[in-house]
Amino acid sequence: MLIAFNKPHGVLCQFIDRGTQGSKRPTLSDYIDAPGVYPAGRLDRDSEGLMLLTDDGRLQARIADPKHQTEKTYWAQVEGIPDEAALQAFREGLDLKDGRTRPAKVSPMTPPDTLWEREPPIRYRKSVPDCWLEVGLREGKNRQVRRMTAAIGHPTLRLIRWSIGDWTLEGMRPGEWREI
Repeated sequence: MLIAFNKPHGVLCQFIDRGTQGSKRPTLSDYIDAPGVYPAGRLDRDSEGLMLLTDDGRLQARIADPKHQTEKTYWAQVEGIPDEAALQAFREGLDLKDGRTRPAKVSPMTPPDTLWEREPPIRYRKSVPDCWLEVGLREGKNRQVRRMTAAIGHPTLRLIRWSIGDWTLEGMRPGEWREI
């Protein structure tokens, strides 16, 4: 079984909240009722978008393990407008605290017209412009897109994973899942 899920902002990528006792943060179990499936990769709590879950360990490894180089596409709303030199540095790979990133795809994009409202909304500042970038990665360092945009001087305000390989969020609202 393979499930596509549009993870809303604030949801943990696990079925049980293992945080501080007494906390009740939303988890996958608040949305998905399909026993025996596990996430093939993760998204941090502040990120939104496509997650794949499966009951097939081999498929899970093929999707999540960086050695298989499954491309993941993200839409990142960033603070400011990166110039071509910043985008080129991003494309060549950046030095982060845990090592150099592989080269990545990045290009400015028109704000997605099918995008849903986020709760809570991102902070808006009149004096600081923002823009959207489409980012393609074939590795999965912790919070990588956020750390890469920060490294080029343009912190991420909102991050949505649009696709994993050939699977996309097309036609899915936040919190929806479907078997594929």
